[in-house]
This record gives sequence, structure tokens and C-alpha cells, in this order.
Amino acid sequence: MKVFLIGSNGQVGKHIVKFLQESNKHELTAMVRSEEQAEQLKASGVKAAIANLEESVEELAEVMRGSEAVIFSAGSGGHTGPDKTLLVDLDGAVKSMEAAEKAGINRYIMVSAYKAYDRESWKDSPIKPYMVAKHYADRMLVASDLNYTILGPGLLLNEPGTGKIAVGEEIQKTSIPREDVARTVVAALDEEKTYRKTLEIMSGHTPVEDALKRL
Repeated sequence: MKVFLIGSNGQVGKHIVKFLQESNKHELTAMVRSEEQAEQLKASGVKAAIANLEESVEELAEVMRGSEAVIFSAGSGGHTGPDKTLLVDLDGAVKSMEAAEKAGINRYIMVSAYKAYDRESWKDSPIKPYMVAKHYADRMLVASDLNYTILGPGLLLNEPGTGKIAVGEEIQKTSIPREDVARTVVAALDEEKTYRKTLEIMSGHTPVEDALKRL
């Protein structure tokens, strides 16, 4: 599958790049914002496309063209204000959905946040603007014609992944290594059990591929 990754320089995105490189089923194009970033990826054997989520839908569609799936793992980051959260995590995400449709791409995976769909769960959250952005981006994705999967991980950790997760009702922990989120994203690409579903994921005891096949 020809995969277009948005957010390749993020902490989860870098793991996604690694797993897609190791895969013999997928061909990666990673979107970056600068020529310098593109050259770094190319030096490691990754095809890069230079674009920005604040560009137009038409410009985004042009760099996506020829891909078969889009992964959105971008984020404005914890050091920016609500304005960037709005422009990247909400409007940027929605523009990427519109661009995917314009480019004839049907498969779309969103890295979201745990229970972004449930306003009550984050009404007092210190990152409420981010959760609001995720909430409405996810709603737009669900309402689209795209064949989506929304993954809602909990607290993201930088520790090495275990390759095992819990999904939905099996969840007991409240955190997950970024590496395991990335592994789940890649495993979900062509796993039909994940199509048009919103999945909460945390660290668990079931190998990623098995957990998704049990859905």
C-alpha cells in the first residue's frame, strides 16, 4: 500500500516511519515542512514530500496524489498556543481529509487522543483546547466518506514498546509507549476489522496484530 504520512517528524511519527520502512507491504511518502527535513529523510531511504498543513487543500492534495492511504500523526506540540492547536490539530487535520478525498484516496488513519469523543471526560483537562480540536476533527472524519480508523491512545510514554496492547473493554492501564501506538497504526492500515471504527488503545497483554483481528 502506498502510504502518505503527515507528522513524520513527531515522536509517534518517527516510529511510524521506522515500522513502514521495515514493512514489505507498504511504500512510504513522508510529509515534512522544509528541504532540510526532506534531505534527512531521503538520506535514510525515505521518500519525502514538502508541504504544510496551513497550505490550501489543493496544494495538499497535489503532494498526496498517487497514495492509497493517509496517516495523520501531526500535532502542534505542547509548546504552542491554542491558535496553532486550532490551525494544525483541527483545521490542518480536516484539510488533510478533504485533500485525501480530492486526491482519490479512501483509507485514512487518525492518531487522536483517549476519549476525545467524550466531552465529559476532558471538560476540566489542562489540555482542553487540544481535546476540543481532536473532538471536532474526529467528528469530521466520521462524517466523511473516507474509510477511517481513529486510534485514541492514553498517556504517551517514551519507553520502549512491548508490542502488546489492550483495546476497548480490555483496557486496564492508562498509558502506552509511543512505539506501540506507531506499531498499531501500521498494523491497522490493511486490517479490515479496524475499518470505520474508533478504537481506544493502551498497554496490554495481547500482541498488536492479534488484538486488532479480535475486534
